[in-house]
Amino acid sequence: MAVVLVLVLALVYRALTPPSTLMLGRWATLQPVTREVVPLEAIAPALVQGVVASEDQRLCLHNGVDWDALWSVVDDEDGPSRGASTVTMQTVKNVFLWPGRSYLRKALEIPLALMADGVWGKRRTMEIYLNVAEWGEGIFGAEAAARHWFGKSARDLTRGEAALLVAALPNPILRNPRRPTRALRALAGRIQGRTSGIGGLSQCVRP
Repeated sequence: MAVVLVLVLALVYRALTPPSTLMLGRWATLQPVTREVVPLEAIAPALVQGVVASEDQRLCLHNGVDWDALWSVVDDEDGPSRGASTVTMQTVKNVFLWPGRSYLRKALEIPLALMADGVWGKRRTMEIYLNVAEWGEGIFGAEAAARHWFGKSARDLTRGEAALLVAALPNPILRNPRRPTRALRALAGRIQGRTSGIGGLSQCVRP
């Protein structure tokens, strides 16, 4: 029954952008949520390229799961790491699963990511990801993040601003893109440098 429900939801989410489980949790506890769903073409290409450069450089080459990266952390004594998660895996985690690190959640991410890659494809997956990612307390999605942190639409983000948002993703509650620490600014600089050479690695999510 759960499998059928997830498949039905996945089909629905081909057209309708879902909430994340974090958003649902905030609504359930009467906490505010800020999000404005926008299509991928309304998001600065620099943000899309930055996510690919930082999070998943093999996005256009794998089937939702980067098996080489995954096997490299199977024996990690600290548990599965973010480094093994593709954009697809992070998206299904945000939409269907719970936060935190555990082997159980990682095991569930794998079939869900394979399913999502087949049902949504790379471009729709990136579009969902950038509309459900958390970028601060109650701030979800690229449009809300751009307006909250920089006072502008996501389509108008500069390359530097986009890199700061990407750099904040691993810890969006503690990292402030508007007033970045030296470490955060340095990380954003490295991401921006990688973005400039991303080239064909992001071809599958372009219009």
